[in-house]
Amino acid sequence: MAFVPLMYPHEIMLYRLNQEIEHFYRYMSPTYAEDRIRLEVVNRIEKIITTKWPEAKVEIFGSYRTGLYLPTSDIDLVVIGKWTHLPLRTLEQEFLEKDVAVPDSIKVLDKASVPIVKLTDKKTDIKVDISFNMCNGVKSAELIKNFIEKFPVLPKLVYVLKQFLFQRDLNEVFTGGISSYSLILMCISFLQLHPRPDIVQNGHLNVGVLLIEFFELYGRKFNYIKTGIRIRDGGKYLDKDDMQKEMIDGHRPSMLCIEDPLLPTNDIGRSSYGVLTVKRAFEWAYQTLLIEINKPYGHNFVCDSILQRIIKVKDHVIQQRQRLEENIRLRSSRSSSVGSTGSSTEESAASSEGSDVPSRDNSPNINYTPPRQNAMKPRSVSSFSRNKAYKSNHAVNGHNHLSNHSNFHNNSMKRKKSMKQ
Repeated sequence: MAFVPLMYPHEIMLYRLNQEIEHFYRYMSPTYAEDRIRLEVVNRIEKIITTKWPEAKVEIFGSYRTGLYLPTSDIDLVVIGKWTHLPLRTLEQEFLEKDVAVPDSIKVLDKASVPIVKLTDKKTDIKVDISFNMCNGVKSAELIKNFIEKFPVLPKLVYVLKQFLFQRDLNEVFTGGISSYSLILMCISFLQLHPRPDIVQNGHLNVGVLLIEFFELYGRKFNYIKTGIRIRDGGKYLDKDDMQKEMIDGHRPSMLCIEDPLLPTNDIGRSSYGVLTVKRAFEWAYQTLLIEINKPYGHNFVCDSILQRIIKVKDHVIQQRQRLEENIRLRSSRSSSVGSTGSSTEESAASSEGSDVPSRDNSPNINYTPPRQNAMKPRSVSSFSRNKAYKSNHAVNGHNHLSNHSNFHNNSMKRKKSMKQ
């Protein structure tokens, strides 16, 4: 009989958490129906814009372009054109006249650092953010896609964290939360500066361990007052005093200071004034998962989901996805029945005009199934300081910005020793 390595209780729970994240990722990944419906929303909005300004060009960026969108995520669009003054109010009026938005959902944020028009599509309840002449949005999406190739675990981590922030209303910059772009850059920095070869088996990382350590870093260890984040050139932490010298107009770096990888003088996190609330939420999640992972020996391991302790998918989201699937199924049936007669419907028109819709470039592969991991014995979640090279890289101007001690690591090791005795 083959030898089966002994797994300690916390290792079993870490394995379970990893599997739950894998399942959550597969479930929340965009379906064909969601992708199709979003493309139709873009098509409707693009028609209104290009009818008003024939020379304008509409581009998709953000999570819809990268494929990292949740069922509740906005669609980010940028309109490229030539105007003396940004036509925010003109576009608002066009949407009102064409009756494409939910009543009272149109908001013009003309005082924001990046002025946008926000609306909710009337047919689908999908939210849309529209900006003007922000060309870096498309470039940023391409940059993220490159990092996804480098860090295949990135989407799984991002999906959980986006849902975590969304259900706590911490995902909108204009209310002080963290934007998706900032969150993704934080994840990239974490993966760059947080090598964990000890939790790899058959080429796959234990995402549960990474999630806990992400919460530990940004909830307990990271010094938001003194430290800024850079992902360029392999990534590093920067002293904010040094960063200020490079900031636009000498502005003081924000509490969440993230250097724009495409424009180093720009601080991506400058509008996230509620980042300390986010920090507290991350710390709570770390402590909550820690309790679950370190349940006493003999605990009934066949219990509720570990991941559900920190995130949940609401019923209305599940029902909305089911409605979309049914809607697309009915459309396909009608399209098949009338296809031979050459008759035209709104749905077939939208489909035939898909070539005119701004290219998304990487529609998610909805048949993708992450490789199933074998049972593994990940080491206990270790401190960030265990790797000497890693620790020295986090000391900026003599300040050690990360703790040299991890309660999780120590508690796990003590538990192992006590069980051996």
